[in-house]
Amino acid sequence: MTAPPPPDPRQPLAGTTCVVTGASRGIGRAIARRFAAAGARVGLLARSADALADLAAELGGPPRAAWAPCDVADSAQVTAAAAHVRAALGPVDVVVNNAGAVVRAPAFSVDDATWRRVLAVNLDGTFFVSRAFADDLVARGGRIINIASIAGRQGTPLLAAYCAAKHGVVGLTRALAEELRGGRVAVNAICPGSVDTDMLREGLPGATPDMTADDIAATALFLAADAPQALTGSCIDVFG
Repeated sequence: MTAPPPPDPRQPLAGTTCVVTGASRGIGRAIARRFAAAGARVGLLARSADALADLAAELGGPPRAAWAPCDVADSAQVTAAAAHVRAALGPVDVVVNNAGAVVRAPAFSVDDATWRRVLAVNLDGTFFVSRAFADDLVARGGRIINIASIAGRQGTPLLAAYCAAKHGVVGLTRALAEELRGGRVAVNAICPGSVDTDMLREGLPGATPDMTADDIAATALFLAADAPQALTGSCIDVFG
């Protein structure tokens, strides 16, 4: 019997299906591109259908990439998007929860709807998407990568809702890591500092970025492809 060829180190994600939320821009788009270059089939979720369609075409279209417009804060939309991606690309091995929302304002000037929206996109969305693909991840010994923030590690004035949400993402990461340990699912978070993205300019106008979105994408690729399965429940600080 002929032995199978050794894996191509240039394509460490060959044969896998990865889902990236918030894939239409910034960190999510950089992660999707890097995962596709590493050989993965990539499912793209975000609210902007036009941007997703353009990115999917860039990545090769079906069967290399599929997309579904989705507001991750809406569990019904997440369920429908997950079914679409699974039908197009097959069972999922890696989920990257990157979708986020930020508002910059004094804490007690934030109205109820804005507070709930920031928590819903950042925290509820991370939970909804992870839950939607949980059966695949457990069956395949998969990986969840949550994009948290330096704001999930420390307080930042004028970003109370965002800090609360990202601290929640860190806590959820650690809880899911323990709960899914028996299913061989590694769950980790990346906590970036200032990254050169539209979200940084929206949340902290005038900030000087410490790194690019591709720096975070490289960290995500490590967690998806190279990190040992025993690395779980960790929050990797990438502060520049």
